[in-house]
Amino acid sequence: MTIRLDMRRAVTKAAEVLGDSVEAVREFLGRHLCEDGGFRGRDGKSDLYYTVFGLEASLALKAHVPYERVAEYLHRFGAGQSLDLVHLASLVRCRVNLTDIARDAFDSGARRALIARLMEFRASDGGFSVSAGAERGHVYGSFLALGVCQDLLVDDLDPAGVLDSVRSLQMPDGGFSNEPTMTVSATAATAAAITIFHYLEAPLPTSALQWLAGRAEPYGGFSAIPSGPDMAIPDLLSTATALHALTLAGVDLDEIRERNLDYLDGLWDVQGGFHGHPADDVLDCEYTYYGLLSLGDLVGS
Repeated sequence: MTIRLDMRRAVTKAAEVLGDSVEAVREFLGRHLCEDGGFRGRDGKSDLYYTVFGLEASLALKAHVPYERVAEYLHRFGAGQSLDLVHLASLVRCRVNLTDIARDAFDSGARRALIARLMEFRASDGGFSVSAGAERGHVYGSFLALGVCQDLLVDDLDPAGVLDSVRSLQMPDGGFSNEPTMTVSATAATAAAITIFHYLEAPLPTSALQWLAGRAEPYGGFSAIPSGPDMAIPDLLSTATALHALTLAGVDLDEIRERNLDYLDGLWDVQGGFHGHPADDVLDCEYTYYGLLSLGDLVGS
């Protein structure tokens, strides 16, 4: 399996427990599809990054989407020569998701150009950074690059270089910081690091799994960084990435399942989406995807 397919499979499982509410999610996703074929970001305009979440959730939930229109939107970005790594990864993931449905497969020239653009983000230490020409890689950059390589069937990623780069970002407490300038472990970065170890078939650091499991809050959800009991505020990004990484690692979620389901229920909105945290009053495709991913991992593990 790949990062993309495992996440999509988890989102598909969420449909099994949504019941009648699955139609509300489909309608929510449909309302976020713009006339030009992209999915709307928080500014109300089409956004390639948000299109990943809207498109993949629509596919997983079998929502009605004019896929040819989405394909036309994606073709505007060509082979991604002007895109940063985040949006390059978004473009590749969207187009690969559409391959079987809209018959939008990459030709050999586009594939080579996309791979060449990806390699511009390889850092000197063997990892990948979100900025071109960096000395050291970021966990998030290496995570995105691995997903692109899986989707484009790249077999010369240099796994050892990526792993060495990621290992260099492990903190003394067992977690991972996202980049060299950060000195605090973060939940999303640690989850991404564990994911990288999983797909590259490298031994998972036990200390990282312990650190990540320790971010589970007593009343549900996962917090972004270590903090005191009165300051910890869980959020949906941290929760989704942590649950998915723990699921990939084969960690039993029974002990935390019910309180996390309750946490998700508190973020659910009858409009068909999920809020990013209790104080977030905006619904978007990204956090709705993370809500579905969390739900799928909880009920499918």
